[in-house]
Amino acid sequence: MTKTEKSVYGILRGSFLTDASAFKNWRIIIFIVVLLLCMITSAHRADHKVIKIAELNKKKRKLRAEYVDTGTILMRMKMESNIREKVKLRGILPSKISPSKIRIIRKTE
Repeated sequence: MTKTEKSVYGILRGSFLTDASAFKNWRIIIFIVVLLLCMITSAHRADHKVIKIAELNKKKRKLRAEYVDTGTILMRMKMESNIREKVKLRGILPSKISPSKIRIIRKTE
């Protein structure tokens, strides 16, 4: 076997974990595993936040549409023609005499 074949075979067998300098290798491997776990956790949290933001945006659009619909209904209810129709059903008709101004005179002493 050539030197490269021996090194590839040694890596595949895992001899770099069992030889004399294995302690350094284990420390590096554990460090890399911890970093990978932190990266996976961070990515998972970011995905969760993106999903929550999408849900909140959907809820916001729904509430805004409800607000606009409620405002439209309120404006229609406030219209003078609508009020006249509802009052007419109760038997109240508009006054034929125009309103007059009320003046208050105060006497100062």
